[in-house]
Amino acid sequence: MARKSLVGVVADELLDRIIAGEFPPGASVPGELELSARHDVSRMTVREAMKTLEAQQILSVERGRGTFVNPLNRWASLEAVLRAASEGENDAAAAVQLIELRRMLETGACELAAGRMGESDLATLRGQVEAMREAHEKHDVAAFVAADLAFHDLILRASENVFVAVLFAPLHRVLEKRRTQTSEVREIQAHAIGHHRSIVEALSTRDPQRAREAMDAHMQQTLDDLKTYVLAEPRV
Repeated sequence: MARKSLVGVVADELLDRIIAGEFPPGASVPGELELSARHDVSRMTVREAMKTLEAQQILSVERGRGTFVNPLNRWASLEAVLRAASEGENDAAAAVQLIELRRMLETGACELAAGRMGESDLATLRGQVEAMREAHEKHDVAAFVAADLAFHDLILRASENVFVAVLFAPLHRVLEKRRTQTSEVREIQAHAIGHHRSIVEALSTRDPQRAREAMDAHMQQTLDDLKTYVLAEPRV
């Protein structure tokens, strides 16, 4: 167990350096001797750590050339991808891609929820929108984010598709961080409140297509706001 723990430590620290941009995609990583000296472990431990990252398709071994970092879109570990999304250098691309993922999944979930959620769920959604409005007035970003996340979580559950919930569960920490970042902008909060009201109205009609379109409009506004208020180059 001790050796396995050391392997994990070495693998995690090398992954941290990759995510931090020390070894960008296509770059070669240090060899066994250098890493074993850095971590004060055996070459066998380093070799096993490298194999761990290779199995997750984070690294590729090219015989006679060395070991190289793969592009993020080739990584096979969801945990590693989420770490890169929340801690990595390419913050803008990760933020946009996260909205793209949400758009694909949440529009479909909202479409399903339209025909499956009860009146109590709709009442709860209205309560979350009201909580968002109150938090907006009080400049309480944490409360705004909590109500926002709860609103979307309820729709995901109301879709009654177990795979949707499983897919979103690991994303919660990254979503919370991104929501906190964007919700610090009051204009974004105001836009979100309006779109959440429209989503509730669409869901209350029990019209799946209308519900899907309302969520899609919200995702488009979220993407536009991200690019306008968060990712835009500062004016000089």
